[in-house]
Parts: sequence; structure tokens; C-alpha cells
Amino acid sequence: MERIERCLAEGGSDYLAGILRAAGQAALQAGSVLAGLYHQPHQVRYKGRIDLVTEADVAAEKIIIDLLSARYPQIAILSEESHAAYSYIPQEPVWVIDPLDGTTNFAHGFPWFAVSIGFMEKGRVLVGVIHAPLRDELFCACKGYGAWLNGEKIAVSKAEKLLHSLLATGFPYNITEQADGVLAALKKVLTRSQGVRRAGAAALDLAYVACGRLDGFWEINLKPWDTAAGLLLVEEAGGRVTDFRGRPYSPFVPEVVSSNGLIHEELATLLRESAIVT
Repeated sequence: MERIERCLAEGGSDYLAGILRAAGQAALQAGSVLAGLYHQPHQVRYKGRIDLVTEADVAAEKIIIDLLSARYPQIAILSEESHAAYSYIPQEPVWVIDPLDGTTNFAHGFPWFAVSIGFMEKGRVLVGVIHAPLRDELFCACKGYGAWLNGEKIAVSKAEKLLHSLLATGFPYNITEQADGVLAALKKVLTRSQGVRRAGAAALDLAYVACGRLDGFWEINLKPWDTAAGLLLVEEAGGRVTDFRGRPYSPFVPEVVSSNGLIHEELATLLRESAIVT
């Protein structure tokens, strides 16, 4: 927990400090479960044609919800596997949880996945934690007090042009219906940047923008638990997160573009020119 305490030493209210401690502990415990199950045979079922869930998703989610509910029984839960229904942007305090972002990777033994936990109140993300257990990397952010990786403060990159930028993207689960628009956007960006990576875990892509390993990231049709924690990390690290039209972003918006801020307009303009703007 020393990594979290270094972040808290920068400041923050007692209330948010407690929230961050709880989220960090839950993420670390869930990550330990995922690491232990990673090399085991998996029980896989399908929520959609290419949308998987494994025994690890369920086990990690239970660990997280049990811990957070015990600490803060008054805070609502929005979580991918068992508490996924929502019809509005919640204004009450709520945990926004992805117990295993990158399930398809996990199921195939591809080591790119993470636990993501965000805390929202009045429609704003105030705390975000992302834990990549196989790399033992813990990203955390608290509104107004910066973003951190393993106890060290992080910042976005300084790339000033798209041509000099390394970017990431993802493909939606309904790719068969949106392939033309997704590929059109990919072609526009790929031919005007230094490179594009598609690794399959949006939370980690956002965390990597926050710490400067990536200069930007975009995707469509994500869910709140995919981006809540990562949104805050990027903003607290000095970056920018919007929709494709440059409007303020919420985890409940279906399209996201994030960057170091310096290349944001150039990247967003290319995405607006594609056929996937909602």
C-alpha cells in the first residue's frame, strides 16, 4: 500500500483518501486473484458473439465488491458482470468497476489486462485506480492531486505532432456492423502517425497515455467501466479527454479520444472526418 500512500501524501480530503485506499486495496487483491488464475484452464462463456466472460472475471469482481461494500455500504455499484444495468448518468456516489479489462486477452493467455476501479459522484470521476497485475503496475489518481504509477508522479508525453506520435485504439464488439467506419478511421490515423497499437484493454491504453508511453487513444462503443478510472488518470496527468467533436467526455459517452493535449485537435479532426462519429 506504500504506492497509494505516496499519492495521498500530495494532498486530498480525508474522504477521498479513504476512497482511494479502498479502491487500491480492492484492485491489488483482485489482481492477485487474476495472476493466480492466469495460467490455469479457464471456464469461458459468451455474453455476445465475441464478448467473453471467464471464472476470473467473476472471482475478481466478487473480491472487489465484497471489500468496497464492507467499507462503504452506502455507495452504489456499477460493475461489468453483476451490476451492469444503468439508464442514466448516476449523480449519487457510485463505484464503476471492471474486474478484468481485457478478458479475451486473458482467456487466450495474452498478458495485457487489468483491473479498473473508478469512483464517481455528481457525474464526475473523483478517484481512479488501474492495476496491471502481471507487470505489478498500480496507476492511481485523485481529482486535483495528480496521477501516479507505483508511487511516482506521472505526466503525459510531449509529442507535438501526430506524425511523431504512437497511438492506440480498440475495436467494438459489434465490429461486423461498424467495420467500414472503424477501418476508415484507422486508415486515416495510421497513415498520419508514427504507429497504432491495438492490444485490447482500454483501461490500460488510457493509463499508458497518462504515463506517456502512448501519445493518444481512441475507441467507440465503450462502457463506463472501461474508461472511468482511465479518464481521470489522463486528465490528472495533464492530458485531454473528449468525444470526437471535442465536447466534454463522460464515461457514459459512447466515443472517446484521449491524448497528451498537444495532438488532440489533429487526432480528433481525423476521427470527425471518419464515418464513426456518433
